[in-house]
Amino acid sequence: MTRRLPFLFVFLAAVLPYIYAQPPMPSPAPELKSLDYFVGTWKMDADMKPGPYGPGGKMTMTEHNEWMPGNFFVVSHSEAKSSTFSGTGLAVMGYDPDEKVYTYHEFNSMGEATASKGTHNGNTWSWTSDQKMGDKVIQTRFTIKELSPGAYNFKYEMSPDGSQWMTVMDGKAAKQ
Repeated sequence: MTRRLPFLFVFLAAVLPYIYAQPPMPSPAPELKSLDYFVGTWKMDADMKPGPYGPGGKMTMTEHNEWMPGNFFVVSHSEAKSSTFSGTGLAVMGYDPDEKVYTYHEFNSMGEATASKGTHNGNTWSWTSDQKMGDKVIQTRFTIKELSPGAYNFKYEMSPDGSQWMTVMDGKAAKQ
């Protein structure tokens, strides 16, 4: 028994580091690099259309976006103002490699929480979600068309069933 003890210690000393080895740190999906486009401070001017959100009118927004440590998520802090309201928001953008979609989760000072999924093709981003309005679920679509590294146009639309889309807001954004 005493002869086996040194062998057991040598064996354990050699094997234990492999048993308790830390798994490698995950690395960000290559698709996340596309979100670099949004990093920085953006100023937006929008035209709200009359409809379910009110009478319409002009709105201005400021958005500051930065990478969260680790480069898996872009965190956005925003402010919006119009003649009828002002509010703030916090959003997080990322990428889900299992579903192969971009993700967007927003929480705002009006008590709303939104979860959207997005695609990026060429210079176009398209984000979709289902949102509850009263007792109905509607589909929403937010489309961004990159015009240059520092400018894009956007459009926010709603549909009761995904067949006919109504524009709720459109506008332009410029990086500061």
